[in-house]
Amino acid sequence: MDSPEREILRRITRRTFFKEVGYGIGGLALTSMLSEPVLAALQEQARTDPFAPKPPHFKARAKAVIYLFMAGAPSQLDMFDGKPTLVKYDGQDCPEELLKGERFAFIRGKPRLLGSPYKFDKVGQSGHQISELLPHLKEVADDIAIVRSMHTEQFNHAPAQIFMNTGFQLPGRPSMGSWLTYGLGSDNADLPGFVVLLSGINNPDGGKSCWGSGFLPTVYQGVEFRSKGDAVLFVSDPDGVSREIRRDTLDAIRDLNRLRLDSVGDPEIETRIAQYEMAYRMQTSVPELMDIAKEPAEVHELYGTEPGKASFANNCLLARRLVQRGVRFVQLYHRGWDHHGTSADSDIREGLSTMCRQTDRAAAALVKDLKRLGLLDDVIVVWSGEFGRTPINEGRGGSPYPGRDHHPKAFTLWMAGGGIKPGVAIGATDELGYSIVEDPVSVNDLHATILHLMGLDHTRLTYKHMGRNFRLTDVSGSVVEKLLA
Repeated sequence: MDSPEREILRRITRRTFFKEVGYGIGGLALTSMLSEPVLAALQEQARTDPFAPKPPHFKARAKAVIYLFMAGAPSQLDMFDGKPTLVKYDGQDCPEELLKGERFAFIRGKPRLLGSPYKFDKVGQSGHQISELLPHLKEVADDIAIVRSMHTEQFNHAPAQIFMNTGFQLPGRPSMGSWLTYGLGSDNADLPGFVVLLSGINNPDGGKSCWGSGFLPTVYQGVEFRSKGDAVLFVSDPDGVSREIRRDTLDAIRDLNRLRLDSVGDPEIETRIAQYEMAYRMQTSVPELMDIAKEPAEVHELYGTEPGKASFANNCLLARRLVQRGVRFVQLYHRGWDHHGTSADSDIREGLSTMCRQTDRAAAALVKDLKRLGLLDDVIVVWSGEFGRTPINEGRGGSPYPGRDHHPKAFTLWMAGGGIKPGVAIGATDELGYSIVEDPVSVNDLHATILHLMGLDHTRLTYKHMGRNFRLTDVSGSVVEKLLA
Protein backbone atom coordinates (compact mmCIF):
# COMPACT_ATOMS: atom_id res chain seq x y z
CA MET A 1 0.00 0.00 0.00
CA ASP A 2 3.05 2.32 0.37
CA SER A 3 4.64 4.40 -2.38
CA PRO A 4 8.45 4.78 -2.46
CA GLU A 5 8.08 8.43 -1.55
CA ARG A 6 5.93 7.61 1.49
CA GLU A 7 8.47 5.00 2.61
CA ILE A 8 11.26 7.57 2.40
CA LEU A 9 9.15 9.92 4.49
CA ARG A 10 8.61 7.30 7.17
CA ARG A 11 12.29 6.37 7.33
CA ILE A 12 13.08 10.03 7.89
CA THR A 13 10.43 10.78 10.48
CA ARG A 14 11.38 7.87 12.69
CA ARG A 15 14.53 9.71 13.54
CA THR A 16 13.58 12.13 16.29
CA PHE A 17 16.73 14.16 15.72
CA PHE A 18 15.78 15.19 12.21
CA LYS A 19 12.23 15.87 13.30
CA GLU A 20 13.26 18.25 16.05
CA VAL A 21 15.91 20.22 14.18
CA GLY A 22 13.95 20.68 10.98
CA TYR A 23 14.46 24.43 11.04
CA GLY A 24 18.22 24.13 11.68
CA ILE A 25 21.30 22.46 10.27
CA GLY A 26 19.72 19.00 10.32
CA GLY A 27 16.90 20.20 8.08
CA LEU A 28 19.36 21.68 5.61
CA ALA A 29 21.41 18.49 5.58
CA LEU A 30 18.29 16.39 4.99
CA THR A 31 17.19 18.61 2.11
CA SER A 32 20.58 18.26 0.45
CA MET A 33 20.32 14.46 0.59
CA LEU A 34 17.15 14.36 -1.51
CA SER A 35 16.63 15.39 -5.11
CA GLU A 36 14.15 18.13 -5.92
CA PRO A 37 11.70 15.72 -7.67
CA VAL A 38 11.60 13.44 -4.63
CA LEU A 39 11.04 16.39 -2.31
CA ALA A 40 8.26 17.67 -4.56
CA ALA A 41 6.62 14.23 -4.55
CA LEU A 42 6.85 14.04 -0.76
CA GLN A 43 5.30 17.46 -0.34
CA GLU A 44 2.49 16.69 -2.76
CA GLN A 45 1.69 13.37 -1.08
CA ALA A 46 1.70 15.02 2.34
CA ARG A 47 -1.05 17.32 1.15
CA THR A 48 -3.32 14.56 -0.12
CA ASP A 49 -6.44 13.59 1.78
CA PRO A 50 -5.61 10.55 4.00
CA PHE A 51 -9.26 9.49 3.82
CA ALA A 52 -9.51 9.62 0.03
CA PRO A 53 -10.94 6.28 -1.25
CA LYS A 54 -8.18 3.85 -2.21
CA PRO A 55 -8.50 0.82 -4.49
CA PRO A 56 -8.65 -2.61 -2.82
CA HIS A 57 -6.25 -5.41 -3.73
CA PHE A 58 -9.09 -7.25 -5.49
CA LYS A 59 -12.82 -6.94 -5.95
CA ALA A 60 -14.44 -6.45 -2.55
CA ARG A 61 -17.57 -8.22 -1.33
CA ALA A 62 -18.30 -5.53 1.28
CA LYS A 63 -17.83 -1.78 1.68
CA ALA A 64 -18.20 -1.32 5.44
CA VAL A 65 -18.12 -3.14 8.78
CA ILE A 66 -20.32 -2.76 11.86
CA TYR A 67 -18.70 -4.56 14.79
CA LEU A 68 -20.92 -5.17 17.83
CA PHE A 69 -18.38 -5.81 20.58
CA MET A 70 -19.85 -7.32 23.74
CA ALA A 71 -17.14 -6.33 26.22
CA GLY A 72 -16.89 -8.66 29.19
CA ALA A 73 -17.26 -11.99 27.36
CA PRO A 74 -20.83 -13.33 26.91
CA SER A 75 -21.47 -16.94 27.90
CA GLN A 76 -21.65 -18.96 24.69
CA LEU A 77 -22.90 -21.97 26.66
CA ASP A 78 -26.08 -20.11 27.62
CA MET A 79 -26.69 -18.41 24.27
CA PHE A 80 -25.36 -20.35 21.27
CA ASP A 81 -23.76 -23.64 22.30
CA GLY A 82 -26.23 -25.68 24.32
CA LYS A 83 -24.83 -28.87 25.85
CA PRO A 84 -27.36 -31.51 27.07
CA THR A 85 -24.53 -33.55 28.61
CA LEU A 86 -23.43 -30.55 30.65
CA VAL A 87 -27.01 -30.10 31.87
CA LYS A 88 -27.18 -33.80 32.74
CA TYR A 89 -24.10 -33.60 34.96
CA ASP A 90 -24.86 -30.17 36.41
CA GLY A 91 -23.36 -29.79 39.89
CA GLN A 92 -21.08 -32.81 39.63
CA ASP A 93 -17.29 -32.65 39.99
CA CYS A 94 -15.47 -31.59 36.86
CA PRO A 95 -13.51 -34.46 35.21
CA GLU A 96 -9.86 -34.42 36.21
CA GLU A 97 -8.65 -34.64 32.61
CA LEU A 98 -10.10 -31.19 31.92
CA LEU A 99 -8.25 -29.64 34.84
CA LYS A 100 -4.76 -31.06 34.41
CA GLY A 101 -2.29 -28.25 33.70
CA GLU A 102 -5.08 -25.67 33.30
CA ARG A 103 -5.05 -22.11 34.58
CA PHE A 104 -8.23 -20.26 35.47
CA ALA A 105 -8.65 -16.62 36.31
CA PHE A 106 -10.67 -17.19 39.50
CA ILE A 107 -11.71 -20.82 39.94
CA ARG A 108 -10.12 -22.39 43.00
CA GLY A 109 -10.55 -25.67 44.84
CA LYS A 110 -12.65 -28.53 43.48
CA PRO A 111 -14.68 -27.13 40.54
CA ARG A 112 -18.13 -28.41 39.57
CA LEU A 113 -19.87 -28.49 36.22
CA LEU A 114 -22.54 -25.89 35.51
CA GLY A 115 -25.31 -26.69 33.06
CA SER A 116 -27.25 -23.91 31.37
CA PRO A 117 -30.65 -23.04 32.89
CA TYR A 118 -31.91 -21.94 29.48
CA LYS A 119 -33.83 -23.81 26.81
CA PHE A 120 -32.31 -24.06 23.32
CA ASP A 121 -34.24 -24.33 20.05
CA LYS A 122 -33.21 -25.13 16.51
CA VAL A 123 -34.61 -22.29 14.43
CA GLY A 124 -35.10 -21.40 10.79
CA GLN A 125 -34.09 -23.41 7.77
CA SER A 126 -30.51 -23.17 9.00
CA GLY A 127 -31.34 -25.09 12.16
CA HIS A 128 -29.17 -22.72 14.23
CA GLN A 129 -29.18 -23.59 17.92
CA ILE A 130 -30.10 -20.40 19.81
CA SER A 131 -31.29 -20.07 23.38
CA GLU A 132 -34.48 -18.53 24.72
CA LEU A 133 -32.42 -15.51 25.82
CA LEU A 134 -32.33 -14.31 22.20
CA PRO A 135 -35.87 -14.38 20.79
CA HIS A 136 -35.23 -11.56 18.31
CA LEU A 137 -32.02 -13.07 16.95
CA LYS A 138 -34.00 -16.24 16.22
CA GLU A 139 -36.01 -14.18 13.72
CA VAL A 140 -32.89 -13.55 11.60
CA ALA A 141 -31.30 -16.98 12.11
CA ASP A 142 -31.20 -17.67 8.39
CA ASP A 143 -29.37 -14.40 7.72
CA ILE A 144 -26.47 -15.03 10.08
CA ALA A 145 -23.48 -17.36 10.24
CA ILE A 146 -22.48 -18.71 13.65
CA VAL A 147 -18.89 -19.63 14.52
CA ARG A 148 -18.74 -21.87 17.62
CA SER A 149 -15.02 -22.59 17.43
CA MET A 150 -13.39 -19.25 18.11
CA HIS A 151 -10.36 -19.28 20.38
CA THR A 152 -7.90 -16.70 21.66
CA GLU A 153 -4.52 -16.49 23.36
CA GLN A 154 -5.61 -14.25 26.24
CA PHE A 155 -7.75 -15.00 29.30
CA ASN A 156 -7.96 -11.62 31.07
CA HIS A 157 -10.29 -8.90 29.86
CA ALA A 158 -8.02 -5.99 28.96
CA PRO A 159 -5.37 -7.94 26.99
CA ALA A 160 -8.06 -10.14 25.40
CA GLN A 161 -10.06 -7.12 24.23
CA ILE A 162 -6.96 -5.44 22.85
CA PHE A 163 -5.96 -8.72 21.16
CA MET A 164 -9.41 -9.16 19.63
CA ASN A 165 -9.28 -5.67 18.18
CA THR A 166 -5.62 -5.29 17.21
CA GLY A 167 -4.22 -8.82 16.90
CA PHE A 168 -1.79 -8.17 19.75
CA GLN A 169 -2.32 -8.29 23.51
CA LEU A 170 -0.43 -5.11 24.47
CA PRO A 171 -1.35 -1.49 23.68
CA GLY A 172 0.40 0.15 20.75
CA ARG A 173 -0.83 -1.75 17.69
CA PRO A 174 -3.38 -0.38 15.19
CA SER A 175 -6.94 -1.63 15.55
CA MET A 176 -8.81 -3.33 12.73
CA GLY A 177 -10.82 -0.18 12.03
CA SER A 178 -7.59 1.79 11.71
CA TRP A 179 -6.09 -0.76 9.32
CA LEU A 180 -9.20 -0.68 7.15
CA THR A 181 -9.35 3.11 6.90
CA TYR A 182 -5.60 3.21 6.25
CA GLY A 183 -5.97 0.62 3.49
CA LEU A 184 -9.21 1.77 1.88
CA GLY A 185 -9.89 5.35 2.95
CA SER A 186 -13.49 6.50 3.38
CA ASP A 187 -16.47 7.20 1.15
CA ASN A 188 -17.53 10.32 3.10
CA ALA A 189 -15.31 13.40 3.31
CA ASP A 190 -17.45 14.95 6.06
CA LEU A 191 -17.26 12.16 8.65
CA PRO A 192 -14.43 10.09 10.14
CA GLY A 193 -13.70 6.78 8.46
CA PHE A 194 -13.78 4.95 11.82
CA VAL A 195 -16.41 5.76 14.47
CA VAL A 196 -16.78 4.28 17.97
CA LEU A 197 -20.04 4.22 19.98
CA LEU A 198 -20.11 3.23 23.67
CA SER A 199 -22.92 1.93 25.88
CA GLY A 200 -23.37 -0.26 28.93
CA ILE A 201 -21.41 -0.10 32.18
CA ASN A 202 -18.38 2.18 31.85
CA ASN A 203 -15.82 1.75 29.07
CA PRO A 204 -14.21 -1.48 27.85
CA ASP A 205 -11.34 -2.78 30.01
CA GLY A 206 -8.94 -2.39 27.10
CA GLY A 207 -9.85 1.29 26.84
CA LYS A 208 -8.92 3.44 23.89
CA SER A 209 -6.21 0.96 22.87
CA CYS A 210 -9.06 -1.09 21.37
CA TRP A 211 -9.71 1.59 18.76
CA GLY A 212 -6.35 3.35 18.62
CA SER A 213 -4.21 3.75 15.52
CA GLY A 214 -1.00 2.49 17.14
CA PHE A 215 1.95 3.33 14.93
CA LEU A 216 -0.27 4.33 11.99
CA PRO A 217 -0.86 8.08 11.60
CA THR A 218 -3.35 9.15 14.26
CA VAL A 219 -5.83 10.32 11.63
CA TYR A 220 -6.82 6.65 11.37
CA GLN A 221 -7.80 6.15 15.01
CA GLY A 222 -11.43 5.62 15.99
CA VAL A 223 -13.42 8.75 16.82
CA GLU A 224 -15.83 8.42 19.74
CA PHE A 225 -19.38 9.65 19.13
CA ARG A 226 -21.75 10.06 22.06
CA SER A 227 -25.43 9.24 21.59
CA LYS A 228 -26.44 11.79 24.25
CA GLY A 229 -25.38 15.44 24.49
CA ASP A 230 -22.72 16.77 22.11
CA ALA A 231 -21.84 13.89 19.81
CA VAL A 232 -18.18 14.91 19.65
CA LEU A 233 -16.60 16.88 22.46
CA PHE A 234 -15.09 20.28 21.68
CA VAL A 235 -16.13 20.26 18.03
CA SER A 236 -18.64 23.12 18.46
CA ASP A 237 -17.62 26.76 18.07
CA PRO A 238 -17.30 28.70 21.32
CA ASP A 239 -19.80 31.45 22.06
CA GLY A 240 -19.03 34.58 20.06
CA VAL A 241 -17.09 32.78 17.33
CA SER A 242 -18.82 32.91 13.94
CA ARG A 243 -18.34 30.43 11.12
CA GLU A 244 -16.40 33.07 9.19
CA ILE A 245 -13.99 33.64 12.07
CA ARG A 246 -13.59 29.90 12.52
CA ARG A 247 -12.83 29.46 8.80
CA ASP A 248 -10.26 32.26 8.82
CA THR A 249 -8.63 30.81 11.94
CA LEU A 250 -8.38 27.33 10.46
CA ASP A 251 -6.96 28.70 7.21
CA ALA A 252 -4.21 30.50 9.12
CA ILE A 253 -3.43 27.40 11.22
CA ARG A 254 -3.39 25.27 8.07
CA ASP A 255 -0.88 27.55 6.37
CA LEU A 256 1.41 27.49 9.40
CA ASN A 257 1.16 23.72 9.61
CA ARG A 258 2.03 23.36 5.94
CA LEU A 259 5.13 25.48 6.40
CA ARG A 260 6.21 23.15 9.17
CA LEU A 261 5.27 20.09 7.08
CA ASP A 262 7.37 21.33 4.16
CA SER A 263 10.30 21.77 6.50
CA VAL A 264 10.32 18.50 8.47
CA GLY A 265 7.99 16.12 6.61
CA ASP A 266 6.33 14.78 9.78
CA PRO A 267 3.13 12.89 8.75
CA GLU A 268 1.53 13.80 12.07
CA ILE A 269 1.37 17.39 10.81
CA GLU A 270 -0.59 16.10 7.83
CA THR A 271 -2.87 14.36 10.33
CA ARG A 272 -3.32 17.60 12.26
CA ILE A 273 -4.32 19.50 9.11
CA ALA A 274 -6.78 16.78 8.07
CA GLN A 275 -8.34 16.59 11.53
CA TYR A 276 -8.89 20.34 11.77
CA GLU A 277 -10.63 20.30 8.41
CA MET A 278 -12.66 17.21 9.33
CA ALA A 279 -13.79 18.81 12.59
CA TYR A 280 -14.95 21.90 10.69
CA ARG A 281 -17.02 19.80 8.28
CA MET A 282 -18.37 17.67 11.13
CA GLN A 283 -19.96 20.78 12.68
CA THR A 284 -22.50 20.50 9.87
CA SER A 285 -22.60 16.77 9.13
CA VAL A 286 -22.75 15.38 12.68
CA PRO A 287 -25.91 17.14 13.99
CA GLU A 288 -27.88 15.86 11.00
CA LEU A 289 -26.47 12.37 11.45
CA MET A 290 -27.24 12.20 15.16
CA ASP A 291 -30.85 13.36 14.84
CA ILE A 292 -32.45 9.93 14.91
CA ALA A 293 -35.79 11.47 15.93
CA LYS A 294 -36.47 12.02 12.22
CA GLU A 295 -36.50 8.27 11.56
CA PRO A 296 -40.00 6.82 10.93
CA ALA A 297 -41.97 5.48 13.90
CA GLU A 298 -41.73 1.93 12.57
CA VAL A 299 -37.92 2.14 12.67
CA HIS A 300 -37.96 3.17 16.33
CA GLU A 301 -40.36 0.34 17.04
CA LEU A 302 -38.03 -2.09 15.28
CA TYR A 303 -34.92 -1.11 17.23
CA GLY A 304 -36.54 -0.05 20.50
CA THR A 305 -34.82 3.32 20.27
CA GLU A 306 -35.51 6.35 22.45
CA PRO A 307 -34.09 9.54 20.89
CA GLY A 308 -32.05 11.62 23.31
CA LYS A 309 -30.99 8.69 25.49
CA ALA A 310 -27.71 6.79 25.56
CA SER A 311 -28.40 3.16 24.69
CA PHE A 312 -27.19 0.22 22.65
CA ALA A 313 -30.38 0.47 20.57
CA ASN A 314 -29.70 4.10 19.67
CA ASN A 315 -26.12 3.19 18.78
CA CYS A 316 -27.28 0.39 16.46
CA LEU A 317 -29.49 2.82 14.58
CA LEU A 318 -26.65 5.36 14.46
CA ALA A 319 -24.37 2.66 13.06
CA ARG A 320 -26.80 2.04 10.22
CA ARG A 321 -26.97 5.79 9.53
CA LEU A 322 -23.17 6.01 9.55
CA VAL A 323 -22.59 3.24 7.00
CA GLN A 324 -25.35 4.72 4.86
CA ARG A 325 -23.21 7.86 4.70
CA GLY A 326 -20.05 6.03 3.68
CA VAL A 327 -18.27 5.51 7.00
CA ARG A 328 -15.94 2.53 6.61
CA PHE A 329 -15.88 1.00 10.11
CA VAL A 330 -18.32 1.48 12.99
CA GLN A 331 -17.67 -0.25 16.29
CA LEU A 332 -20.16 -0.48 19.13
CA TYR A 333 -18.90 -1.43 22.60
CA HIS A 334 -21.50 -2.63 25.09
CA ARG A 335 -19.94 -3.50 28.44
CA GLY A 336 -21.44 -5.55 31.27
CA TRP A 337 -21.09 -9.21 30.21
CA ASP A 338 -18.68 -10.26 32.98
CA HIS A 339 -20.87 -12.86 34.71
CA HIS A 340 -18.76 -14.57 37.35
CA GLY A 341 -21.68 -15.15 39.73
CA THR A 342 -20.26 -13.10 42.60
CA SER A 343 -23.68 -11.45 43.06
CA ALA A 344 -27.24 -11.77 41.75
CA ASP A 345 -26.74 -9.12 39.08
CA SER A 346 -23.49 -10.70 37.84
CA ASP A 347 -24.65 -14.29 37.40
CA ILE A 348 -25.88 -16.22 34.38
CA ARG A 349 -29.50 -15.88 35.45
CA GLU A 350 -30.32 -12.27 36.29
CA GLY A 351 -27.13 -10.66 34.98
CA LEU A 352 -26.95 -12.43 31.63
CA SER A 353 -30.67 -12.15 30.93
CA THR A 354 -30.49 -8.39 31.60
CA MET A 355 -27.70 -7.94 29.06
CA CYS A 356 -29.57 -9.97 26.46
CA ARG A 357 -32.67 -7.82 26.93
CA GLN A 358 -30.54 -4.71 26.39
CA THR A 359 -29.00 -5.93 23.14
CA ASP A 360 -30.97 -8.72 21.43
CA ARG A 361 -33.75 -6.64 19.89
CA ALA A 362 -31.48 -3.93 18.49
CA ALA A 363 -28.80 -6.30 17.15
CA ALA A 364 -31.43 -8.30 15.26
CA ALA A 365 -33.11 -5.07 14.13
CA LEU A 366 -29.82 -3.89 12.63
CA VAL A 367 -29.68 -7.00 10.42
CA LYS A 368 -33.34 -6.61 9.45
CA ASP A 369 -32.96 -2.89 8.73
CA LEU A 370 -29.84 -3.28 6.61
CA LYS A 371 -31.58 -6.02 4.64
CA ARG A 372 -34.73 -3.89 4.24
CA LEU A 373 -32.67 -1.02 2.83
CA GLY A 374 -30.63 -3.23 0.50
CA LEU A 375 -27.44 -2.57 2.47
CA LEU A 376 -26.79 -5.97 4.01
CA ASP A 377 -24.95 -7.23 0.92
CA ASP A 378 -22.43 -4.38 1.32
CA VAL A 379 -22.06 -4.31 5.13
CA ILE A 380 -20.47 -6.94 7.36
CA VAL A 381 -22.06 -7.21 10.82
CA VAL A 382 -20.02 -8.94 13.52
CA TRP A 383 -21.22 -9.78 17.06
CA SER A 384 -18.54 -10.99 19.47
CA GLY A 385 -16.93 -10.79 22.89
CA GLU A 386 -13.23 -11.22 23.72
CA PHE A 387 -13.32 -14.84 24.94
CA GLY A 388 -15.78 -17.43 26.22
CA ARG A 389 -17.01 -18.82 29.54
CA THR A 390 -16.21 -22.08 31.30
CA PRO A 391 -18.63 -25.02 31.60
CA ILE A 392 -17.56 -24.94 35.25
CA ASN A 393 -19.25 -22.96 38.02
CA GLU A 394 -16.84 -20.41 39.45
CA GLY A 395 -18.29 -20.40 42.98
CA ARG A 396 -15.88 -17.72 44.13
CA GLY A 397 -15.86 -17.47 47.95
CA GLY A 398 -18.71 -19.96 48.15
CA SER A 399 -21.09 -17.68 46.23
CA PRO A 400 -24.56 -19.24 45.77
CA TYR A 401 -25.03 -17.49 42.41
CA PRO A 402 -24.20 -19.46 39.23
CA GLY A 403 -21.40 -17.90 37.25
CA ARG A 404 -18.68 -18.84 34.79
CA ASP A 405 -14.96 -18.02 34.69
CA HIS A 406 -12.92 -16.80 31.69
CA HIS A 407 -12.38 -19.38 28.96
CA PRO A 408 -10.10 -18.60 25.99
CA LYS A 409 -10.26 -22.13 24.53
CA ALA A 410 -13.72 -21.80 22.96
CA PHE A 411 -16.26 -19.09 22.34
CA THR A 412 -18.94 -18.15 19.83
CA LEU A 413 -19.60 -15.21 17.53
CA TRP A 414 -22.01 -14.51 14.71
CA MET A 415 -21.64 -12.60 11.44
CA ALA A 416 -23.97 -11.44 8.68
CA GLY A 417 -23.94 -9.67 5.32
CA GLY A 418 -21.09 -8.53 3.10
CA GLY A 419 -20.20 -11.87 1.51
CA ILE A 420 -20.81 -14.00 4.60
CA LYS A 421 -22.64 -17.24 3.82
CA PRO A 422 -26.03 -16.96 5.56
CA GLY A 423 -27.29 -19.80 7.72
CA VAL A 424 -23.96 -21.63 7.98
CA ALA A 425 -22.57 -22.91 11.30
CA ILE A 426 -18.79 -23.26 11.64
CA GLY A 427 -17.01 -25.39 14.22
CA ALA A 428 -18.01 -27.44 17.22
CA THR A 429 -16.95 -28.06 20.81
CA ASP A 430 -16.92 -31.26 22.87
CA GLU A 431 -19.95 -32.52 24.79
CA LEU A 432 -19.14 -30.27 27.76
CA GLY A 433 -18.28 -27.20 25.69
CA TYR A 434 -14.73 -27.14 26.99
CA SER A 435 -12.53 -27.74 23.92
CA ILE A 436 -12.90 -27.26 20.18
CA VAL A 437 -13.24 -30.48 18.22
CA GLU A 438 -13.95 -29.13 14.72
CA ASP A 439 -12.76 -26.21 12.54
CA PRO A 440 -10.92 -24.01 15.05
CA VAL A 441 -10.93 -20.31 14.13
CA SER A 442 -8.34 -17.96 15.62
CA VAL A 443 -8.59 -14.21 16.09
CA ASN A 444 -6.10 -13.76 13.24
CA ASP A 445 -8.28 -15.98 11.02
CA LEU A 446 -11.25 -13.75 11.76
CA HIS A 447 -9.27 -10.62 10.91
CA ALA A 448 -7.95 -12.17 7.69
CA THR A 449 -11.50 -13.09 6.65
CA ILE A 450 -12.93 -9.62 7.28
CA LEU A 451 -10.07 -7.97 5.37
CA HIS A 452 -10.61 -10.45 2.51
CA LEU A 453 -14.29 -9.56 2.27
CA MET A 454 -13.29 -5.90 2.12
CA GLY A 455 -11.01 -6.63 -0.82
CA LEU A 456 -7.72 -6.69 1.08
CA ASP A 457 -5.08 -9.42 1.26
CA HIS A 458 -4.10 -9.50 4.92
CA THR A 459 -0.49 -10.39 4.01
CA ARG A 460 -0.16 -7.32 1.76
CA LEU A 461 -1.78 -4.69 3.99
CA THR A 462 1.39 -3.66 5.81
CA TYR A 463 3.08 -0.66 7.41
CA LYS A 464 6.80 -0.40 8.03
CA HIS A 465 7.58 0.38 11.67
CA MET A 466 10.82 -0.01 13.60
CA GLY A 467 12.51 -1.72 10.69
CA ARG A 468 9.94 -4.33 9.69
CA ASN A 469 6.59 -4.60 7.99
CA PHE A 470 3.71 -5.05 10.42
CA ARG A 471 0.22 -6.24 9.59
CA LEU A 472 -3.05 -6.76 11.46
CA THR A 473 -2.62 -10.56 11.42
CA ASP A 474 1.10 -10.37 12.35
CA VAL A 475 2.63 -13.67 11.14
CA SER A 476 -0.41 -15.96 10.96
CA GLY A 477 -4.05 -16.02 9.93
CA SER A 478 -6.01 -17.69 7.13
CA VAL A 479 -9.27 -16.79 5.43
CA VAL A 480 -12.11 -18.97 6.74
CA GLU A 481 -13.38 -20.21 3.38
CA LYS A 482 -16.43 -21.95 4.91
CA LEU A 483 -17.75 -18.54 5.95
CA LEU A 484 -17.75 -17.13 2.44
CA ALA A 485 -20.89 -17.06 0.31
